Amino acid sequence: MKMSLAQRVLLSWIFALIFLILLVLKLDSRIHWNWFLIFLPIWTFDSILILMLIVKMAGRCKPDFDPREGEQSLKRRLWYLTALLLKLAFCLTLCSRLEGHTKVWISVVCIPLWVLLGGALIELGYSVFHYRRD
Repeated sequence: MKMSLAQRVLLSWIFALIFLILLVLKLDSRIHWNWFLIFLPIWTFDSILILMLIVKMAGRCKPDFDPREGEQSLKRRLWYLTALLLKLAFCLTLCSRLEGHTKVWISVVCIPLWVLLGGALIELGYSVFHYRRD
């Protein structure tokens, strides 16, 4: 399951465009759909990414896998999976709050987003300031 860079970028742009069109139509009161339907392109794209990550992580379990082939580490892929699940949790709690299913504070809804952003800052700092000692 290997996609070229152009295919990944095109897929990202298509799902982002569909989501933004639906969001503008909802905020402009042109459509009266459920918020969960508005966020469906985001969840579809995230599901594709999660599936691809799981397939790549399962590929490391093959008996002839050589970890020195320049592949990303398992820890980094686990972080990507955790980041996608945090984003998914944020979108689910946001839709639930917007629909009125739950009456929680917006600061509680944003906790998965804050954890995701904090982890992204740590990942960025690690990748910028990490020196390899060969």
